[in-house]
Amino acid sequence: MRTRLPPALRDRDFARLWTSSLANGLASQMVAVAIGWQVYAIHRDPLDLGLVGLAEFVPLPLLALPAGQIADRVSRRTVSAVSVLLTLVTVAVLLAITIDGAHALWPFLAVGATAGVASAVGSPATRALTPEIVPAELLASAVALRSVASQIGIVAGPALGGVIFAVEPIAVYAAAVALLVVALGAIVVLPRRAAPLVGQPPPDWDSLVAGVRFILRTRTLLGAISLDLVAVLLGDSIALAPVFARTILHAGPIGLGALRTAPSLGALAAGLLLARRPLPTRAGPTLLVVVGTFGAAMIVFGLSKSLPLSLGALALSGFVDMISVNIRATTLALVTPIELQGRVNAVEWVFIGASNELGAFESGAVASLIGAVPAVVLGGGLMMTVAATWPRLFPALSRLGRLEELQPA
Repeated sequence: MRTRLPPALRDRDFARLWTSSLANGLASQMVAVAIGWQVYAIHRDPLDLGLVGLAEFVPLPLLALPAGQIADRVSRRTVSAVSVLLTLVTVAVLLAITIDGAHALWPFLAVGATAGVASAVGSPATRALTPEIVPAELLASAVALRSVASQIGIVAGPALGGVIFAVEPIAVYAAAVALLVVALGAIVVLPRRAAPLVGQPPPDWDSLVAGVRFILRTRTLLGAISLDLVAVLLGDSIALAPVFARTILHAGPIGLGALRTAPSLGALAAGLLLARRPLPTRAGPTLLVVVGTFGAAMIVFGLSKSLPLSLGALALSGFVDMISVNIRATTLALVTPIELQGRVNAVEWVFIGASNELGAFESGAVASLIGAVPAVVLGGGLMMTVAATWPRLFPALSRLGRLEELQPA
């Protein structure tokens, strides 16, 4: 049975890291469904959903550069374990809030900010663990498997979260606590490795911003990361799923769970394909095509009044988004020297957080002004426009060849 696994997953340390990512992703997505339903139920205002996303994002730009330094100077296993522990504490607090009745918005904003701190500090170290553990020839497959672990959790998490929440809201948070204990244990048993910069002199300004400078001078990497930021900031409207589930598709909490699961089903399918067979086409043109396709899928989702059609559009968006994520993450892992992995991943995580959390805020704000359907359709159209114009700003990105040809910069 072990020989049937992808080569990267046969490595015991990477398998433990993979297990931690799976459990963490499953818990996070279960909690996301519960929070979305509870927050929207307080005032029935989509702006509240955006405010939660904003609260999660604010710590990220403030802590990104210090977190990158920590990831390159302190054991990455230790930093990751502390992050998971803090996430576990936030979910325990959400459990207490739910028991008390969950009638106010501010506790969710406070918990969101705390979760943002955990993510900002832990994500650079956790992401840098993959190239630290896995040899270069298996890195593309390992990056795909890392995304597969997340997507398996996302596929099962919203569906389970919706069903469990419909029966007993408290049980969602109790189950998430148990899963996070598993995630923490899988990280703790990893062997402790010395950080690349351990024992080096205290960081100066040049060291602090080294990740930023590396991305700015590596135009292909800058183009890929900024494309994801701009496109998803404008076009990804999954944060409005509670609005569509409740007022447009009339699908209830189970339908909300299905809507949040659909993109991950598509992403999981793409991730499994990429884990077995790396991207066979040129990465640059493929990236532009899949971003444009994502925008088109969002337009279909926004206009749909049919649950099956909405699910299909979201599944397509997840499939092409996984291809985009794999191209960006593999490019970063292959071209970044190991001693810069923490700082470069920290900067990339700001871009990812901006596209996700600020994207959620943007979606909620625009929907509150012009309505959910026009907001989603407008965002999808803008996303397609960005994909069409990006080669003019980053011609090196459109010329990017096959991923296996990349070398450290």
